Amino acid sequence: MIPQENRVYLRDFSNVTSLSSFINFSSDDEDTNLEYLYNIGLSHAKRGNPRDAIFYFDKVLDVEPNHFDALANKGNALGKLGRYDQAITCYDVILKAKPEHTVCLINKGLALHYLKRYDQAITCYDKILSLDPDNPSVSYHKACTRCLQNKSEESLALLEKAILLDSEYAKKASMDKDFSSLYDDFRFKALIS
Repeated sequence: MIPQENRVYLRDFSNVTSLSSFINFSSDDEDTNLEYLYNIGLSHAKRGNPRDAIFYFDKVLDVEPNHFDALANKGNALGKLGRYDQAITCYDVILKAKPEHTVCLINKGLALHYLKRYDQAITCYDKILSLDPDNPSVSYHKACTRCLQNKSEESLALLEKAILLDSEYAKKASMDKDFSSLYDDFRFKALIS
């Protein structure tokens, strides 16, 4: 539980525009303060407040521009707001340093999918599948993208693989509008039943 004096501090903190001028960091407490701000951002993200989350992730990034966790979570929050190009920018900073960062690759792929940049999304999914061919989530999302590209055979094969790896994807697929072109296909119906 946050002590009362800190709660007042946090309420007042929301108007701060420059973290560096507000907090005089010493080398001993900078990491603690950044982690504290990062955790506040996470808390906002988990409660469905992406704008507030971005505010706190930006405060961390003002001090430590390559704080990969803050960048990844800022990207996720931007995605929740439909700001996919900005989310991709966050993921790209991380992927430049860690090209096989699975979470950033899948989230970048999803952002590209939502922007209808399907071939680029597939590239992200393929990078993950080359490292982890039995990843049900990636197989599912690649199936969605392939379906929207009118590649029904490949989409059905990927969906079948995802469902075999995790049966929850059958239920998800039954309600996913990305598969609307397959709703009447007997093979699709058999997979989701």
